[in-house]
This record gives sequence, structure tokens and C-alpha cells, in this order.
Amino acid sequence: MENFELFGNVEQGKIFLDSMKSKRFLFSFVISYTETCEVPGITFAGADKDSIQFTPPADAEYLHYGYCKTINKIPMTPDGKPTPGLLTKTALESASIPHLVINAGSKISPQLPFIDTGMSFGKNISTDNAMTDSQVSHAVDYGRIVGRSMASLTDCLIIGESIPGGTTTALAVLKAFGFDAKVSSSIPNNPIELKNQIVKSALERLDSDHPYSIVAKVGDPMIPFVAGMLSSASNVSNVMLAGGTQMAAVLAFASKIGFNEDNTVIGTTSYITNDKSANFTSLIKEIVDIPAIAVNPALEKSQHAGLKAFSEGFAKEGVGAGGSIISSMIKTGNNSAKFLEMAEKEYNRLFTLQ
Repeated sequence: MENFELFGNVEQGKIFLDSMKSKRFLFSFVISYTETCEVPGITFAGADKDSIQFTPPADAEYLHYGYCKTINKIPMTPDGKPTPGLLTKTALESASIPHLVINAGSKISPQLPFIDTGMSFGKNISTDNAMTDSQVSHAVDYGRIVGRSMASLTDCLIIGESIPGGTTTALAVLKAFGFDAKVSSSIPNNPIELKNQIVKSALERLDSDHPYSIVAKVGDPMIPFVAGMLSSASNVSNVMLAGGTQMAAVLAFASKIGFNEDNTVIGTTSYITNDKSANFTSLIKEIVDIPAIAVNPALEKSQHAGLKAFSEGFAKEGVGAGGSIISSMIKTGNNSAKFLEMAEKEYNRLFTLQ
């Protein structure tokens, strides 16, 4: 317990942490895409417009193989800041937590076995509707099928995602549903003005308050798909939404289509809950009465600038990192110091690969 901070429904959070100690976890990794990420300056997930589309499949391949196939090295900034997938991989492997990849609208498919939904990627919400209403309906239905199947295999289904530009579409969805959201970013200097500008032009196109129509106009394919997963999975097992802002948008939409709040928690890093430019914990509390669990992976103590960068505001979260670390600590009893040691070992391994 000392590794975690609890927000929102604290009592339910304590019950979850106690009850999961000797139970099984399964990590589902949903990869998706929104062309909103191609707006210059909006995201750090990829070196340029063309390489951004490779980030989700490359994250999936890295989790599985320890290297990537669709690109020649793991997603990393030129100065050595790695994908948050490094934290996820370290966490899952240290606790022997199995994982499955789901393609829910990624532009590029990963080179490994995955569950394929046949969904299309989302359009740039600053100029177009993200999807049609029927595509949203299809995403929810497919999410429900996948969520029910996966939840029946485990005691806790962890759901993580990779969708570059997803904090911007999440902000649009949250605002469209009436929440005063301030969201995190993958960049230390959060491009708030640019995001708000994109969101403002997206919201001007709203002409219906139907939840499906709202997500179709200003969202992305990941949001209705994961909300569908949550709605069915939470009736079968515990569900941990692993992430920050994007999972807040999933919760906002899921609260319109229904899910079991008693079996649902959100798990993230303390870099999200401590982010002064966002209002994550109060936002979750406003949306729904579930626990938010935060973990500090102690990366500020890392000897590597690339890992320390997470604690200084770069990326902060992603690829389900926070939820994976929380789950691995529940299962193994490891603390942050032990996790940091393992993450550094993986970081060193990557640099011998480069």
C-alpha cells in the first residue's frame, strides 16, 4: 500500500488493492490512431509526421519482442528519451503478467499476432468529424465482445493504449460532455493553446448531444472501443484502466453507455496526478465515483537522463505504464526502488541494441 496514493473512492481502492494480492492480471494493449496527431507541435510521440503513425505498432512490438520490426529501433526521442512502453515492459515481465494486442484503428498493423477489429483510424478533429456515428456504434459493440472474452480469462483486466495525439481528442470529448478538463501532455511545456484551438474548432461542429454523435465528431476510435470493453468486462472481472487523460475520456463516455463502477479502478503514474497543468484527480471524481490509484516509479532517482525525464514532465504516462506498474507491484510486492533497478537494467539493454 505504501507504494500507492489513492484518490476518489479511497475505500473501494483499498479493497481492490487488498483483494488482488494473489490474483491473476491480464494486460490488453489497444493501439489506435487519430490524424489529429499530425497537427505540428501537438505531440512528442514520434520524430515527425510520418514516423508518428509507426509509434503504436512499434510499442506493441517492443512489448512483445524487446525490439521493433516495423521500424528499426524502439520509439525514442533523438536525445534518448524512450517510449513509456519501457516502464510497461519492465512491469509486465517482472510479474509474469501476460498481454494481448488489439488493433482498434491503428494506421499501421504490428508484425505480431493481434486481435484485429477492422476499425478505421480517426480523422483530424480540427477539420473533420473523427468518425461516423455508425463507426462509433461498431467500436462499442466490438469493444464489448473483446472485453467480455478477455475478462473471462482473468481476475483483473488491465487496459492500456497507444494513440498519438490522444490527449487532444480526449480533451475535446471531455469538454463536449461538459467537464472543465485540463489535460496532460507528452511534452513538459504542454501546448495548451494549440490544443484548445483544435478543440474549439471541433466543438463548433457539434449538432447533437447524443453520446455516440459527440464521440463521432470530436473523439477518436480508441475511446468508444475501450468504453465498450469496460462496459462488458466490468460485469465479469475487475478492470483497471491504465492511463491518464485518455482514460478519463473513456470514463466520461462509458458513464453514458453503462459499466460496473464497483469493479472499476483507474491506475496511473504520480506524474499525471501531480501535473499542475492538468486536473486529473478532481476530473475523475467529477465523472464517476471510482478509485484512482497513482504510483511513483521513483524515476527522479535514475542515473539515466532518459528515464529521469519522465519525472520532469516528458511523456508522464502511456502504453498503460502506471497501471502495469501498480499491477506488478500488487502481484510481486516489489517497491519503487526495486522497479527503478529493473527499469534501468532494461534501459541499459536498449542502449546496447542501438
